[in-house]
Amino acid sequence: MTTIIIDQPLSWRDIAAVSEGAGLTLSDAARDRIANARTLVEAIVEKNIRGYGINTGVGALCDVIIDRTQQQKLSRNIVMSHACGVGDPLGRVETRSIMAAMVNTYAHGRSGVRVEVVELLCAMLKHDCIPVVRSRGSVGYLAHAACIALVMIGCGHALLGGEKVGGAEALALIGHEPLVLQAKEGLSLVNGTACATGLACVGLARMARLADWGDVAAAMSYENLGNQAGTFDDETLSMRQSTGLLEVGGTLRSLLAGSPLLAKIAGRRTQDPLSLRAVPQIHGAVRDNFSHVADVVDRELASVTDNPAVSGTAAAPAVHSQAHAVGAAIALAMDNLAVAASLLGAVSERRIDRLVNPLVSGLPAFLTADSGTCTGFQVVQCTAASLAADNRRLAAPASLDGGITAALQEDILTHATPASLKLLTILRNVEEILAIELLSAAQAYDLQSRLMHSATATTAVWRQIRERVPTYADDRPISDDIDAMRALMSGCVRAVREEQPGGR
Repeated sequence: MTTIIIDQPLSWRDIAAVSEGAGLTLSDAARDRIANARTLVEAIVEKNIRGYGINTGVGALCDVIIDRTQQQKLSRNIVMSHACGVGDPLGRVETRSIMAAMVNTYAHGRSGVRVEVVELLCAMLKHDCIPVVRSRGSVGYLAHAACIALVMIGCGHALLGGEKVGGAEALALIGHEPLVLQAKEGLSLVNGTACATGLACVGLARMARLADWGDVAAAMSYENLGNQAGTFDDETLSMRQSTGLLEVGGTLRSLLAGSPLLAKIAGRRTQDPLSLRAVPQIHGAVRDNFSHVADVVDRELASVTDNPAVSGTAAAPAVHSQAHAVGAAIALAMDNLAVAASLLGAVSERRIDRLVNPLVSGLPAFLTADSGTCTGFQVVQCTAASLAADNRRLAAPASLDGGITAALQEDILTHATPASLKLLTILRNVEEILAIELLSAAQAYDLQSRLMHSATATTAVWRQIRERVPTYADDRPISDDIDAMRALMSGCVRAVREEQPGGR
């Protein structure tokens, strides 16, 4: 198992790696920062300096002073009362991503939790001890993180080795005892933007993979349908200033290089339809948006988002009650990426329609050689249209949902975690749409004349598809084929392209 040593702030790629199973451990410098911040909290307690959630209540109870003898109880009670999520649990990957982002937050040395709190999170990641985290019921971050904290104090439930066990038993099985939370630790365990940011990292990883598969699907559809000469020439595309556009254009040229099929029909049209000729402009804009969002997420990971944060020295500690836990930046970024992902799915659905429509494809109706007896891909195009429509509804901005909580103390909400969760749902839909396009394009190749060979790169993908999914003849539920295609898409598209070179 790969282990990432956290010294400087993690990147979104680091968090994504941990979400998939990499370990996480603290460097000596990170451990020292965490320990130093703990001495500041202890000094704040000793000197009776008022600090939100340290010696006061939280939310609308922020002006209620908590006696020193009750501060441990406050920390535990915060975890218990905030563990109020509902709905089905998050998956393993999503939960690990949140835990990794929590570790990243504490490693800044501004939170004031003890080193053993952070090391327990690292141990849980190492042993794949996954708290059961209810997925719904958060306007920001509190409920999800509290489910993780429950296990750390020996409550709640966790999945370990595929079995659901109680929190205390799970800790015992990995060689740890439940924590007794000290002043501020309860608040720090449920606070900050770690939930939204961790989930955002998962979204970025999935989006990066789907963007690559989207380019491949578009190339295969274009090879079957397009015949405008020079559509993706570098000279033409370089007239527009877009890093993403130029990247996609280069990818398409590479995928379609030496295609006898395109060479035979090139130039028959003055212009191809937009869903075909505008792939660099649309997919490129999606990639540009992705780059912006990735920068936002990396900045979030490099930021202190706990409230309050601590600074100063043990002799002169300072506590900063601020609003860095508000996830407006992540919420807006996730809303933006949700729209971009939805667009990637929408243009894919339009290409699917062209592949199956005999009025424009020049191919047998609905990609079946036995039209009439067989329905072929007629209805699975409806599935793609439904998923694209679902994404249009989901792409409405979560960041504008607003709301008022905590008796007017929290009178504006940006819904960062719901925005991240919504993106993950959209990405699942996009993955299924692209799977349908890839299956449709593979079927279209099967129906082309044997003299019309495809490019080397697209042929490699076609062969990989056909190893898992035979040509469709209304002889099985096509939904199973979609699942098989999604399994292939779980890997890197470049590996699939390079595995089996050669003409079809």
